[in-house]
Amino acid sequence: MNFTIITPNLNYGRFLGDCLRSVAGQQGVTFEHLVMDGGSTDESAEVAAGFAHAQWIAGPDRGMSDAINKGFARASGDWVMWLNADDRLKPGALAAMLERLQRSTADVVYGDWDFVNEAGEFQRRVKALRWSSFVNLYHHCYVGSTAAFYRKVTVIDQGYRLRTDFCYVMDGEFYARLAAAGKTFQHVALAVADFRWHGANASQRHLAGTRDMETILAAERQHVESRALRRAYGITLFRDPYLTGLVDGVLWLVAKGWKILLRCLRI
Repeated sequence: MNFTIITPNLNYGRFLGDCLRSVAGQQGVTFEHLVMDGGSTDESAEVAAGFAHAQWIAGPDRGMSDAINKGFARASGDWVMWLNADDRLKPGALAAMLERLQRSTADVVYGDWDFVNEAGEFQRRVKALRWSSFVNLYHHCYVGSTAAFYRKVTVIDQGYRLRTDFCYVMDGEFYARLAAAGKTFQHVALAVADFRWHGANASQRHLAGTRDMETILAAERQHVESRALRRAYGITLFRDPYLTGLVDGVLWLVAKGWKILLRCLRI
């Protein structure tokens, strides 16, 4: 089997049909599609029942990362990816990606993606860059999880899983840990998926202009996870957290500049 696609879902029935339809329409490849539902109370189960290819696996979980990990444990495809319930694959994406994967020796292969709005309308294309651990740690995670494929034998079968205590940058931590273990990454210039941008996205937290404590805490937790990545995999010169934060700020600017250079040179 070529692919395993894992879709974590919790009450995203309004988007799930688009996701399942985009997978069902893939041709020229073999795949399994595991929908890991955490106990939806909306129309999700009824939507999934309309797609014969989808394996509906319902049960309690400890959040999205745990649901994806349960999918990893069930995966039988040569290449494994996760596709969120509000996202969708491009037509023909898996067959086009398979051609690249068959020529690749990398452990993680990732493509490009489009941002779409809540209605599924195109917003802009994101052309990813070659892998840089430095940019991943100090600027932001720029590998779209919805467009990334993991080689089962060297990643999933070796026990690599998402950290369930990460709620926002679990993908960035996963990539940082894989890179630290010597796993290799490859970018291919191919638009793979649509990432749906809407008000409920977990990573869409903003502090500017708000005094709402719940919003502030959610945003700060996201920043804490990013700082934890830098402490675990990056540079820590001082014990004082404020001095360390100043260094992080300088390295953020350097990483941003390096990302711009990578984009300009496409190296």
